[in-house]
Amino acid sequence: MTEKRFTAGIGAANMDLHGRSRAALILRDSNPGFLHTSPGGVTRNILENLSRMGEKTALFSAVGDDLYGRGILASGEAVGMDMSHMLFCPDCVSSSYMALIDPEGDMFIGMSDMRILEHITPDWLEGNRDELRKADAVVCDPCLTPEALEWITSDALAGVPVFSDPVSTTYARRLGPFAGKLYCLKPNVLELAAMTGCEITNDADMERAADALLERGTHCVVVSMGQRGCYWADRSGARFYAALPPVSRMVDATGAGDAFMAGLLYAYLHRFTPEHAARWALAAGIIAVTSAGTVSPGMSAELINKILEEKEL
Repeated sequence: MTEKRFTAGIGAANMDLHGRSRAALILRDSNPGFLHTSPGGVTRNILENLSRMGEKTALFSAVGDDLYGRGILASGEAVGMDMSHMLFCPDCVSSSYMALIDPEGDMFIGMSDMRILEHITPDWLEGNRDELRKADAVVCDPCLTPEALEWITSDALAGVPVFSDPVSTTYARRLGPFAGKLYCLKPNVLELAAMTGCEITNDADMERAADALLERGTHCVVVSMGQRGCYWADRSGARFYAALPPVSRMVDATGAGDAFMAGLLYAYLHRFTPEHAARWALAAGIIAVTSAGTVSPGMSAELINKILEEKEL
């Protein structure tokens, strides 16, 4: 029997603390709100979403010998994620992230401590190369060191397609030099500008910036545009905007981009057309923003199909 292949994730695995204010935030003061913790980290979140869609996944990240680390491992195993390749750093603090959310559900400010990812070195990745090369796809995030990103985008993975989300304008600049060796990039407009050095003031500017990444060698660029949906451009010639009707009430926008990227990976694994892939990813994002927490426990391929059917798409 042929072994079922998988999506490998290399990058952040955090414990997240989310605080949503019950009223308009007042700076330099104590604000009443709702607090909860949940496993997080861009790469880990993407893999959890994929696992909940029914895909086989494996996480290559690092944890410390602490409460957060044990929580990250247990939560991954609980959704069927292969956690056997994790790097254990007993003298390190596990990665963590804190976000303050305004009453409307938008992030007000975030802070992270991801120093443990410095232990994801080229030498450690080289030791896992044989397993990584078995993957159908690899997803990584630019929270890794430039040296690790260089290894991931080198010939070490023998043609395994690499997907990445620039995460922020700061990290987009870190990821920029490797863009031409990535299969798929999912920036927002600000991150696209940071990666390309292009000034983007309108849609035409954005389209030219996406083309600039394709000219470097990126196969597919999907620009997330909030309520406007997304813009898709790829080297096969597909160029289009896609959107779904906005949700009536957004609960928490945190994690929407991770669900969207998981949707793109699922679409790649199942060989969807570009138009179907964009709609699938947008529907996954809808599930995320209508649920509290970083990853919706209700995420599934069945629910995505239901959303698309309800919107007659």
